[in-house]
Amino acid sequence: MRIAVLGAGAWGSALAISLSARHQISLWSKDPDHAIKMERERINQSFLPGYPLPESLKITSILNEALDAAELALIVVPIAGLRETLRAIAARKIKIPILWGCKGFESETTYLPHQVVEAEYSAILPHCGVLSGPSFAEEVAQGLPTALTLASKDVDFFSKIAAELHSSRLRIYTSQDVVGVETGGAVKNVITIAAGISDGIGFGHNARAALITRGLMEITRLGLGLGGSMKTFMGLAGVGDLILTSTGDLSRNRKVGLMLAEGKSLNDILNELGHVAEGVHTAQSVLKLGDRLNIEMPITQAVCSILHEGVSARTAVEVLLNREQKTEIY
Repeated sequence: MRIAVLGAGAWGSALAISLSARHQISLWSKDPDHAIKMERERINQSFLPGYPLPESLKITSILNEALDAAELALIVVPIAGLRETLRAIAARKIKIPILWGCKGFESETTYLPHQVVEAEYSAILPHCGVLSGPSFAEEVAQGLPTALTLASKDVDFFSKIAAELHSSRLRIYTSQDVVGVETGGAVKNVITIAAGISDGIGFGHNARAALITRGLMEITRLGLGLGGSMKTFMGLAGVGDLILTSTGDLSRNRKVGLMLAEGKSLNDILNELGHVAEGVHTAQSVLKLGDRLNIEMPITQAVCSILHEGVSARTAVEVLLNREQKTEIY
């Protein structure tokens, strides 16, 4: 299958490396200098150092070249760049099926990715879907076993594409719950920051387990409010992704939490990371949606207070710990 991978960050590069074993892949970077450097060095030194790019992988900064004869566009840009990328595809007057792998809510609109797609690229509907789940780019690039969920409202589409992408090292499961899969992938980044803070303060494994579990409740309540399915949050895109990023040291959002616990400023943390940590931008959107739907989101509220209101990590955690007693399920 001819696939255009749009976005040459860590995740886009990892997917391009993995899929190149079985498909004809073009990897597109918006930055011409970045594309030239990758082509020359055959490695993405900026975002995925240590993992060579296969010789069969075509690298370009020209969107028309990436999309030429492609049968699928796999969009792996940050959520902030999704709308711009969709507009660029739509401007070329082609109807190419798309998958997106970005996680989060669009800051200006609080839209999930599929809502941005519906607004900007409706001509392709319903031949589109989301690819999400517990996955570190480095492990996918190494060829270590990974399982993802491909969600689409079109059963024929997800059946065909999942069969094409599936392998023994990149297992693809299917779902029709686009909202649930996207919500799980977005909100878990906020909970992961909180888990990093808890570990950084030294609260231990008991606290981490409690925080992950209560965080899953927040994800589920918001996801149900947005129209997702309970079953989705018990699967790869829900609890699976949450556990991985809340406990794995390759997680950028977990690193943000750990550094916040050390007392570092958010600006210093983001400069040190050098990569997008989606939870930082997602937290406020999640809180807005929770308020709009009258859904209680105490962990998200605590994370927002630390990120955007200058509250210290320890103070915010103490506020959480001193909330009133409640029934577990409400």
